[in-house]
Order: sequence, then C-alpha cells, then structure tokens
Amino acid sequence: MTSKKAYAIVDTAPAEPLSFDADLCIGCNACVDVCQVDIMIPNPKVGLPPIVLYPGECWYDGSCVDACPEPGAISLNSQAKDRVLFKRKHTGEDFYT
Repeated sequence: MTSKKAYAIVDTAPAEPLSFDADLCIGCNACVDVCQVDIMIPNPKVGLPPIVLYPGECWYDGSCVDACPEPGAISLNSQAKDRVLFKRKHTGEDFYT
C-alpha cells in the first residue's frame, strides 16, 4: 500500500478575518466544523489552532466565535469598511466596534 501526501496552499488575502490566541485555543476544531464557507482546516499538530486557508472567503458572520468553547481563543477582525466610529458621551473619546 502506498501512502499519499496532501498539500494545503494558503491563499493570501489583504484581510486577516480571524485571530487565534494559541494560549487559550485547545484545538477542538469546533470553529472549523461550523464555518459556513470552510475557510479553515484542522491543524495537523494536535492542540494547536486551525489553519486559515482562504481568508478572503470569510463572510464575517461570527459563527466560529460563537461555537468556540474557550472565550477569547478566537477573535473576528471586522473589515475596516465595516467598523463604525463611535464617540463616548462623557469623555469624547473615539472608539471602534
């Protein structure tokens, strides 16, 4: 029996839709399972965050963040055009959502 290798080539995109905190991520791949557009694959090294293969295909719906059992392990980075600038009433400080 011959073994076959599979290679994954990461697509480069100007946006980075997801950020993982490797200290918090337990590598459960719940985010991979619920992603509607399959932009991630499980990391071949057990316990590490998934690999984002197609960042440009992300719909930014946040289902991956909602499915994560570890709060803060995955963050959704909204595109700059979707961020809203707010101003705090009491301090006048500007902030984005």
